[in-house]
This record gives sequence, structure tokens and C-alpha cells, in this order.
Amino acid sequence: MNMKEPLAYRVRPKSLEEYVGQEHVLGEGKLLYRTIKADRLSSIILFGPPGCGKTSLARVISETTKYKFYKINAVTSGVADIKRVIEETQNFMLNPTGKSILFIDEIHRFNKLQQDALLPFVENGTIILIGATTENPYFEVNKALISRSMVIKLEPLTQEHVFKILKNAVESKDGLR
Repeated sequence: MNMKEPLAYRVRPKSLEEYVGQEHVLGEGKLLYRTIKADRLSSIILFGPPGCGKTSLARVISETTKYKFYKINAVTSGVADIKRVIEETQNFMLNPTGKSILFIDEIHRFNKLQQDALLPFVENGTIILIGATTENPYFEVNKALISRSMVIKLEPLTQEHVFKILKNAVESKDGLR
């Protein structure tokens, strides 16, 4: 544990069982829950307000699946970063499965050219894309990427969810304890 990390990072959920909120898509027996548990993930676009758990869900997925996980932020990344991930994914020595998960935070900030660079690799299954956005993806994300992804709307956390997260932070060995 790195005590210099912000508390929110230290107490982030590491499994679906630790994840709080979004029961409408992550409740036991729901499609996304079953897909993650079975490691049968296809590309997804997560959208919802800030602080609803998009990045935390992507991290839980990275801990649950067998694929190599890459994270980039669309604000500070470009086509060169996408190409680097593709090259590493296709390098059998670095990645024997030949597949990886690419999490792109703020995917709506990528321009059309950057989003188009992802398309062939999402289509052929080299990359399982997880995009996170606070904007409506139907207006901000390439229609071709939308058509090849599950679009999942995450809801704001309720007071009960926030209370449970705070309680976990207080009681966690990585938190305030």
C-alpha cells in the first residue's frame, strides 16, 4: 500500500463484490455482471456523471479478466499511444493471448481520426475497448465504435452508496484505519 496515494485510490474496489452501486447493470445475474465473471467481455462504452464509478469499474474488470490491461486518457494521448498498445498486444512474447483490454478515459475527447484508428482492432477482436465518458456517447463517439460496443449508462451514486463507500474507507486496512 502506498500511503502517498489519495484515499480514493487506496480504497478502490478490487472485485465485483467490493464494487458499490450500479446494481441495475452489475447486480448478480445481470448481463454485465455475468459477462465479466465469465471473462466474455466485448467492447463497452460506460457513460455517466463524474464520480459514478466508471474508472473503478474498468479497474475491477482489469483485475477480473485474463487479458493484459492498458489505460490511456484521451486528453493526453493520441494515435501513437493506440499504435503502441496494438503493437504490444500483437507481440506474442509480450502478450501470448494476442488480445488486450484498452481503457480510454474521456473517450469523447478523441477526435474522429483517433477514434477511427481504434476501429479495425476493435472489429477483429485484438482490442476489447472500454471507453468512459461523461458525455452522451451517441453524440460524441464514432457511430462505428458505438455499433460494436455495449453502451452502459451508469447512474449517480445514492447517499446510501456514498455512506457505504465511506464506511469501507474507515474500516479498510488501506484506508483510514
